[in-house]
Amino acid sequence: MNRLSFSIMIHAPKDDIWRTLLADSTYRKWTSVFEEGSYAATDWKEGSKALFLTPSGNGMVSRIVAHRPKELLIIQHLGTVKNGMEDTAGADAKGWAGAIESYTLWEANGSHILTVEMDVKEEYRSFFQDRWPKALGKLKEIAEAEQWSEVEIVQQTA
Repeated sequence: MNRLSFSIMIHAPKDDIWRTLLADSTYRKWTSVFEEGSYAATDWKEGSKALFLTPSGNGMVSRIVAHRPKELLIIQHLGTVKNGMEDTAGADAKGWAGAIESYTLWEANGSHILTVEMDVKEEYRSFFQDRWPKALGKLKEIAEAEQWSEVEIVQQTA
C-alpha cells in the first residue's frame, strides 16, 4: 500500500466545509470526479458501516473508525463490493483490507485546510493522484459557494 496525501485551502466556515464533505447531495457532486453517480451509504457515525458505491453497485465496504465533526473523519476499508455483493475474503478485497482514508480539517490564517490521506494499492496510485486534486477542487468550489438552508442543516445533523 502507498499512502497518498492531498490538501486544499478552503475559504468557507468549517460547518459549510464539513456539510459539503458529507451531505448526500454535495458528496455526490464532488465525488463525481471519481465516477459519475458515486455515493455513500452510511450515517457517518463512529463504528458504523459505510458503503462507497457507483451506480453499477461496485465500490468499497468500510467502517467509520473515528468521526469528530468539523475536525476529523477516519475510514477503514474492509473489502470491495461487486455487483452489489460485499466481499471481504477474496484476493482483491484482501488487497484493500485495512486501508485507511482520513479527512482532517483545521484553521489556517482565517481559512481552513482540508487534508485527505489515503492508503492505495499501487495499481490505483496514478488514478488517485490524478483524481484527488480535482475532487478537492470541486469540494472547495461547492463549499465556498454553497448557501446552506436550515432544512439542509437539520437533515445533516439528524
